[in-house]
Amino acid sequence: MVVISAFGGKFYQGLDIIWGSGNAKILNNGELITLSLDRISGSGFQSKNEYLFGEINMQLKLVPGDSAGTVTSYYNGDDWITRDGLIKIDRTRAPFTSFFSNFNVRACVWSSSGSSCDVKSPSARPIDYKWLKKGLHVTSLERLKWVQKNYMIYNYCTDIKRFPRGLPPECAVTATT
Repeated sequence: MVVISAFGGKFYQGLDIIWGSGNAKILNNGELITLSLDRISGSGFQSKNEYLFGEINMQLKLVPGDSAGTVTSYYNGDDWITRDGLIKIDRTRAPFTSFFSNFNVRACVWSSSGSSCDVKSPSARPIDYKWLKKGLHVTSLERLKWVQKNYMIYNYCTDIKRFPRGLPPECAVTATT
């Protein structure tokens, strides 16, 4: 069965801390979640639901002065996310703590009993699907390309060594305005 979900705000309602609970905290009545990576362990969370498709937003405050510490708190990726380990993380600056707020989900929730989430059906009307047609304006697209060129150190959509059987489907999507 698939149901439409409009969810906003409270992390404890929509997310579970799945590892490193000593390094993760839900604060401010569920409005804020923090994840930390120290010299020993990190932490992680996942949504309580599985989504077929949708729009998921959340604000993220990056680690001051060392965003690589932030990335590593999401992935155990010392090697593949850092140019095969060429870029080392300065763990003496740990703990790295990321702050997440304003969690908002507007999506179709997947359930194993199997139904469909038809955006044309009357039951889907409560969710606004305008985000399906959103794209970047020319100026924003140019800025994104500049950031990618000057700061991006890894793009899994070009990593044929990691995906020898073919790149993930989202890598085939072209940027449009």
